[in-house]
Amino acid sequence: MNTSQLTIPTKKSRHFLPNDLVIDAWEVLEPYFKDLLGRNIDSVEELDAWLMDRSELDAVLEEDAAWRYIKMTIDTTDESLVESYNFFVSRIQPMISPYNNEFHKKMMDSPYLKDLDQEKYAIYLRGVKQELEIYRDENVELLAEIAKESQKFGAISGAMTIEYKGEEMTMQKANTFLKSTDRKEREEVFRLAAERRIQDSEKLDDLFNKLVQLRNTVAKNAGFDNYRDYMFSALGRFDYTPQDCFDFHEGIASEILPIVKQFQEERKAALHLDVLRPWDTDVDITGKPPLKPFETGAELIDKSIETFNKVAPYFGECLAVMREMGYLDLESKNGKAPGGYNYPLYEIGVPFIFMNAVGSHTDLITMMHEGGHAIHSFLTRNLDFTAFKSLPSEVAELASMSMELISMDHWDVFLSNEEELRRAKREQLEKILSILPWIATIDRFQHWLYENPTHTVEERTAAWLEIRNFLGTNLVDWSEHERALETGWQRQMHLYEVPFYYIEYAMAQLGAIAIWRNYKQNPEKALLQYTAALKLGYTKSIGEIYETAGIEFNFSQAYIRELADFIKGELQKI
Repeated sequence: MNTSQLTIPTKKSRHFLPNDLVIDAWEVLEPYFKDLLGRNIDSVEELDAWLMDRSELDAVLEEDAAWRYIKMTIDTTDESLVESYNFFVSRIQPMISPYNNEFHKKMMDSPYLKDLDQEKYAIYLRGVKQELEIYRDENVELLAEIAKESQKFGAISGAMTIEYKGEEMTMQKANTFLKSTDRKEREEVFRLAAERRIQDSEKLDDLFNKLVQLRNTVAKNAGFDNYRDYMFSALGRFDYTPQDCFDFHEGIASEILPIVKQFQEERKAALHLDVLRPWDTDVDITGKPPLKPFETGAELIDKSIETFNKVAPYFGECLAVMREMGYLDLESKNGKAPGGYNYPLYEIGVPFIFMNAVGSHTDLITMMHEGGHAIHSFLTRNLDFTAFKSLPSEVAELASMSMELISMDHWDVFLSNEEELRRAKREQLEKILSILPWIATIDRFQHWLYENPTHTVEERTAAWLEIRNFLGTNLVDWSEHERALETGWQRQMHLYEVPFYYIEYAMAQLGAIAIWRNYKQNPEKALLQYTAALKLGYTKSIGEIYETAGIEFNFSQAYIRELADFIKGELQKI
């Protein structure tokens, strides 16, 4: 794409805050909070203007915090970046929370509230009422401490490296060797990585113990029996209950697990193994070397733009804009926090993608996934109220997971060899079913963790193994690596940084399969429905957004079976 033809977004001139505001002390912000709190509102027009000023303040603060987080995760070894982020979460956010609660009260008590556009603000007002119910002054400092402590996970994980064949490498790069066709090499790297993680397992246990107790205190302060119930309220889960999650786990165990077990049996037979070992689960079963769809981060973004252009030219343009603006950091390097994310930036309206790419097929999937999130950010950037852009995960992940599947028809950009392309598609379809039991495992484990907040490390390990047994195929032999099995949950970033944010992936995965099914039948109509749903942001309920996308928000056992059968049918066609 010719970058000279791109329209690079710029921030709109601010109406309420100075354009050159530098947030280096609470005193810089306080006058604007006092203005909003003390302002007289004598008409519905003034209430609407007050909401717009508050929306601008929210966008500025969200974007400032976002850049601090982004820079810190890019280089966890730079203490100044860590300090900058910690300054915000410990010195700014605790001061904001009490004001936000007072703003909520001011709005809900306004006699002009009834005259606002109720259809426009219905979802937002529903969330505000929920926030008012759970807010407690005594939790402000606790939540700041939790935010600060949870970031230690990234620093601990980011510092993990192994030395193999004379090279120091990140754990992300080490994982690429688990696809090697040399079984001895796979085992050797697995052992090195497992031993390295175990070195920090006690440190991660101690950190998690602290987080559990802090979170439990927050829940008790807010009048909840446990942190799980508090989080269901805090996350605004109006559309399903904990029991629905348990039923979902059961549905995955009954409908998906037998298919995954069959995949593993076929793997064992194809590899001519008596038993599967942990280092046998990622290698290609045909004995082919790992797929290598790109070499560098630059090649990854170039080919991703081309792929997205083929899906819809606007999608490709969005990624091209991000490249031009420098809003991509894709390659793995020492000191970089693990994982990948798309971070929305609400004021500029252009998000930032962070990844740890090492040239693997998994990186291709991650780019398609985060690119889907990015498209979502672009499609909501013109919504006039910041809160409308703050998405529930069930909606956000629908955008990203659908893009993984929709883009598959154009992966020939990365893989020109027809056999490799078929292999990549097969791996993707098997993966989206295989990951569902793992998601259910992590979610079920979280329920147990916070229903039993005084548990010991030994009790936690026993619960983890029991849940893993229930939602696992039990075909992989972990002999001599029992400790790696027992601490496997420590690799899941969500448990440390964003508790209870994971089951949404499974719910959204079902939705993504349904969108892809529609796309296979009528691509043009499915894309129109997809973009129409994403443009809604969070102005409608989850069910209404899914309906706009042409699918159901449904995770019943029957629906799981229906979509699993569709995937099995598509696998047979490859």
